[in-house]
Amino acid sequence: MNHNSRITVIGGGFAGLTAAITAAEAGARVTLHEAHHTLGGRARTAEGPYKTNEGPHALYNRGPHWTWLKQRDLLGPLAQLPALESTRFRIHHHGALRRTPPLGFLRQTLRKAEQAPVDVDFLTWATEVAGPETARAAANYSGVALFHHDPGALSARFVQERLHRAASLPPEAKYIRGGWGELIDRMAAHAWNLGVRIETGSRLDTLPVADGPVVVATSLSAAARLLGEPVLTWESGRTVLFDIALRTRKGDPFVVSDLDAPAWVERFTAQDPTLAPAGQQLIQAQLPIGPDQTKADGIAHGERLLDLGFPGWRERTVWRREAVSQGRTGAVDRPGTTWRDRPAIDRGNGVYLVGDQVAAPGVLSEVSFTSAVEAVSLALRAARLDLKHA
Repeated sequence: MNHNSRITVIGGGFAGLTAAITAAEAGARVTLHEAHHTLGGRARTAEGPYKTNEGPHALYNRGPHWTWLKQRDLLGPLAQLPALESTRFRIHHHGALRRTPPLGFLRQTLRKAEQAPVDVDFLTWATEVAGPETARAAANYSGVALFHHDPGALSARFVQERLHRAASLPPEAKYIRGGWGELIDRMAAHAWNLGVRIETGSRLDTLPVADGPVVVATSLSAAARLLGEPVLTWESGRTVLFDIALRTRKGDPFVVSDLDAPAWVERFTAQDPTLAPAGQQLIQAQLPIGPDQTKADGIAHGERLLDLGFPGWRERTVWRREAVSQGRTGAVDRPGTTWRDRPAIDRGNGVYLVGDQVAAPGVLSEVSFTSAVEAVSLALRAARLDLKHA
């Protein structure tokens, strides 16, 4: 690797920092531009007293980023769920809270993604192999990793991969103690130690005239504007994010998973008490809504689940926050498409696109990670070829 190679990274979220670290480790001189005054993007953790992320954030420990972060000692302390709390997982099915899911649902979660077709929607395929009730319950449960109002309409292969991994035992999902902001801080410090030049508050409205490749690690909509490519789009979810802090009450559930309609409510202080002040518990819910639904519809759904699982929650509420997340929850693939059909990483002319809606495999943040590593690999390969032919 030529140590005079330069790479510019636009965006200081998880994907941008991954790209910057990967390039710096290969010997490139890296400059990272972040429009905000803090790094993290959607991985930012709010400052106390309630340490929330933009929706539930988890790392799947069988994903490629897990090993990469662990090798660099970037994972840090993980939140450990006490055994007693793990028994407080509740299922909302047929209008009631239950302790165990239907047997057919459990069988469906065991099917591997390779058993599902790409060109058929999940609901049709799952109905054929498991029956309509199991198919609908499985589709709704998969919303925990999809943030989409109608998972059954998506590609069977796409949904089954996420269902299989989200319901695996032991659980793949792991949580960073103190929130994802802690992970971002460690990644930023590592990048700094590698010599990455980090410029925050540096908003770029046009591509820089850079002496070397440019990695664009912004949201897809921001990348479309920056690159002048309005057709640079891919479908994502539309989800109400509902955060609430309650005075602690013994016996509250750890999770309420809705099998009647996609929704997920999780008490994050069950595994990480540092996320809220003593005597309080932090609950985060994600409630997918359709194109004709409003934020109020999603909040009403969440409140119905709270009524069932958290007695007296209204009187115990000490803080709440509501928001709608539009197109910020990763790519979803319709029947007949796979991750290969999403916007390509290599945009030509030394520009590379990374993030969770581009042509890279994986689940949620794994797509951001994989695309970032691939973008840097392509950029450095191109730089070596340019040097060879110079």
